Amino acid sequence: MNIRAVIFDKDGTLFDFQDTWGVWTGSVLARIAGSDAAMFQSLAQALKYDVIAKKVLPGSVVIAGTPVEISEVIQSFKTDMKVSDIISQINEEAETAPQTLVTDLKLLTKQLRSQRLKLSVMTNDAERPARMHLQVEGALDLFDHVIGSDSGFGAKPDPEPLLALATKMDVSASNCVMVGDSTYDLIAGRSAGMYTVGVLTGLAELKDLTNLADTVLPDITYLAAWISSQNS
Repeated sequence: MNIRAVIFDKDGTLFDFQDTWGVWTGSVLARIAGSDAAMFQSLAQALKYDVIAKKVLPGSVVIAGTPVEISEVIQSFKTDMKVSDIISQINEEAETAPQTLVTDLKLLTKQLRSQRLKLSVMTNDAERPARMHLQVEGALDLFDHVIGSDSGFGAKPDPEPLLALATKMDVSASNCVMVGDSTYDLIAGRSAGMYTVGVLTGLAELKDLTNLADTVLPDITYLAAWISSQNS
């Protein structure tokens, strides 16, 4: 292998998924449903959200869906709201959602930079809240580029946003590795002609990622060592 650049997914890869999106989903449902308890329960079921555990369940559109896709599901129940208005509200909630880093990103990116690797982030979240999440953790400047599903390049599992990042980094797609916790991440990476690394810090299990990845790691802490071993 000749890996020269890394593209990270954000949620479930850089950040603990449930700590952010479990809380966010509950906040969104409360905001949209208001005092309508029946609507709250209907939306929770549609988004596959456990209201007791405050966790997103496997198969939920929240896991890898874009704000548009999530809003369309909500609007199919909340028909008196426009999709555009729902998008605005869920993005506002996303900007203030709590964040828990999976690992020390400053240390990890230092290890990767020592291998002369370029680093970017592609998330199916909107770009503005994604940048805010990274900024709050002092991590935004650790990456060369950060794009979201609304940045004009499409969304995963389509390869276009990854190919756009490869172009921005001036690195051939065949010399990039896509790192993520969901099948969408890995399908996008494979379709773009990139190496793919799965991590088990999201909701997908090992069996879900194995056939789509060059390797599956417990989390991104192990990434620098793996890349070094493959490039040597």
